[in-house]
Amino acid sequence: MGTHVIKMPDIGEGIAEVELSVWHVKVGDMVVEDQVLADVMTDKAMVDIPSPVHGKVIALGGQPGEVMAVGSVLISIEVEGAGNVKESAQPAAPVVKEAPVAAPKVEAVVQSKPVAAAAPRAAVCQGPMVAREADERPLASPAVRKHALDLGIQLRLVRGTGPAGRVLHDDLDAYLAQGQSNASAPASATYAQRNDEEQIPVIGMRRKIAQRMQDATQRAAHFSYVEEIDVTAVEELRAHLNEKHGATRGKLTLLPFLVRALVVALRDFPQINARYDDEAQVITRLGAVHVGIATQADIGLMVPVVRHAEARSLWDNAAEISRLATAARNGKASRDELSGSSITLTSLGALGGIVSTPVLNLPEVAIVGVNKIVERPMVIKGQIVVRKMMNLSSSFDHRVVDGMDAALFIQAVRGLLEQPATLFME
Repeated sequence: MGTHVIKMPDIGEGIAEVELSVWHVKVGDMVVEDQVLADVMTDKAMVDIPSPVHGKVIALGGQPGEVMAVGSVLISIEVEGAGNVKESAQPAAPVVKEAPVAAPKVEAVVQSKPVAAAAPRAAVCQGPMVAREADERPLASPAVRKHALDLGIQLRLVRGTGPAGRVLHDDLDAYLAQGQSNASAPASATYAQRNDEEQIPVIGMRRKIAQRMQDATQRAAHFSYVEEIDVTAVEELRAHLNEKHGATRGKLTLLPFLVRALVVALRDFPQINARYDDEAQVITRLGAVHVGIATQADIGLMVPVVRHAEARSLWDNAAEISRLATAARNGKASRDELSGSSITLTSLGALGGIVSTPVLNLPEVAIVGVNKIVERPMVIKGQIVVRKMMNLSSSFDHRVVDGMDAALFIQAVRGLLEQPATLFME
């Protein structure tokens, strides 16, 4: 028997260190070639680390949340034959840290596979229903919790197949498929006191999101501007196009119309389609419009990028938005697909509220936030009529964008959406 030591691989792009996010194995486990051992977090994406050998795990080189240098020992595996290290060079067991497969209270969940060496991971479902204590809070993202609430499902009755038992969207589907959505929960005391506490280490994707949000609020001079838009006409156009072409070209949401409005409006406001390098004190204005689409995934907020939106048709933008959102939610968006945006569009969908104050996606200087559509009585030419109204809540970097320019830009977007024929006039 010998020892095969796997070192932290070189992910590329000059990355010298990465954060160990989660282990998928523990000491004593038998592993096979291409089995995912751990996930690590770079500045841009999650990366799976597969095993190149068959064998038994004898030591782990770090704990979730630890930053490890490229080339440091990640894991040691006992293999048949000589292994890849000499007997005298084998690390002593007490020196190498041992960590659990995944701490059940760790927030980071990792599913991305942006490098060729990464191997696909198969989820092992042990059945959709599981009994938990009445006061036990199952792991799940806010999106999954909202989905479960809409479906009338008690999360504590659903078996989670994600890392650390996290409940995923697929688990809700499996629960419904077996007709368990109306299963009654075990009786429990009503209005019982609770004294439980939960500590969640901020690691992995959650740490990256926290750092980016903190950097954005500390470094940029945020200001927000809210404008009310009558979207009745564009919604009528969207419904008409879906009825006529939806079966052959795909259904349109409002997002591709918003992307088109940004593209057209930015022609007159190039200072808003820009990136600001505050260290070099350089503003780069882009001719290309690379629109970031803020997307909520199980592992946290991600921003995949629709590149060259200015050169895409309405349906092309719609298809690309759908493709990228699916990749982000499934944890399969690549590093390139998650970087390089010049302006970001963020929407909470049906939860959009009346007003929001979105945080800039640095180094961009503008983010446009979409609030929900509501029907309201409006006075038009002296008559009270029901119209579909929506707010755009947008934020800008006041170091680069003047307040007047921001207001005029959003009003230009408003004009385009209220007269949707102008979206396609050159």
